[in-house]
Amino acid sequence: MFKILREIWLNIGVEKVNMPKGITVKVLLDSGTTRMFMNKKKIAAKYRFRLQKLERLVVVRNVDSINNSARAIMHQVEVNMYYKNHVERIQMDVCDLGKTDIILGIPLLQAHNPEINWKKEEVKIMRCLPLCGRNTKLKGEKEARKRKRVATLEEEKIVRWAVDNKKDWGREEEVEVDYRKIEEMVSWKFLKWKKVFGKVESERMPTRKVWDHAIDLKEMFKPQKERIYPLFKNKRKKV
Repeated sequence: MFKILREIWLNIGVEKVNMPKGITVKVLLDSGTTRMFMNKKKIAAKYRFRLQKLERLVVVRNVDSINNSARAIMHQVEVNMYYKNHVERIQMDVCDLGKTDIILGIPLLQAHNPEINWKKEEVKIMRCLPLCGRNTKLKGEKEARKRKRVATLEEEKIVRWAVDNKKDWGREEEVEVDYRKIEEMVSWKFLKWKKVFGKVESERMPTRKVWDHAIDLKEMFKPQKERIYPLFKNKRKKV
């Protein structure tokens, strides 16, 4: 005779919303339960979870469809749930569960469609929703990289502005003469970029860019002089 399983016991972490401290409880994962529940006395009242009043009362029915002897559910709680690498904010109805702390039912199973090994009683939540903590964490890391990239671009913009507005002390006359030569040689269409053609600007070190990086050479590397290939006469004239 085979043993038909529809429930698994798990250890999960539960904490209040916006509160860093939590508790570890033993949870019943039940595929035959249509909602998610928290024990009113053992968990909700004992650890002072904030109760939220339901707009409509929820009548609890047994497996045989007969109303449970306990009163209808009037409150629910919102908590952060932790299971291995999974983090999620969920809502649970508060009621009397006897010796059971928490029951997780169909809503969690339908939302995540977890990988369940009923034989070994193991559960893997691999398909997280966009609102789950794992995706929130990834999103946070992505936003942090974006902020870092924006900060680098802003820094580069500031450096570029500082270079462009730098006074060449002692070389003002040389810069002025250089600009006049450029205006005579370069078409008026390109005069707004005359700093690119300037002799003084060409003698400066280039401003730092986002894509600048170091090239690390191997310890055994020795610089060698390579042959210089001469250009043809017609090409030298073009250069």
